[in-house]
Amino acid sequence: DVQLQASGGGLVQAGGSLRLSCVASGFAFDNYVITWFRQAPQKEREGVSCITSTGSKAYYSDSVKGRFTISSDHAENTVYLQMNNLKPEDTAVYYCATVSDSRQWDCLIVDAMDYWGKGTLVTVSS
Repeated sequence: DVQLQASGGGLVQAGGSLRLSCVASGFAFDNYVITWFRQAPQKEREGVSCITSTGSKAYYSDSVKGRFTISSDHAENTVYLQMNNLKPEDTAVYYCATVSDSRQWDCLIVDAMDYWGKGTLVTVSS
């Protein structure tokens, strides 16, 4: 049974930091890409960042590049999203999802994902 458990959301002031965690279970972690998506109120879900199973490649959307860092811990089957210099426009529900490594080039595309976890809410106050 595939499970993706996101956590770490909360309320933070603009300029602050949060670290999100995504714990994966029920599938071969080494063969999948893990992606963070977010969905703000009244907006479509968008890809934020993804990392390959080896951790050798990471991709970021232009809106978070230079502020967010994705990393993985294979021993813990966990992917982290370190979010620095947060802005009010980063407010959203953040989800982690996964797709096969063979489709890593599509890792920021919502419709490409195989499995989704429940989200964690990040609220950035101005």
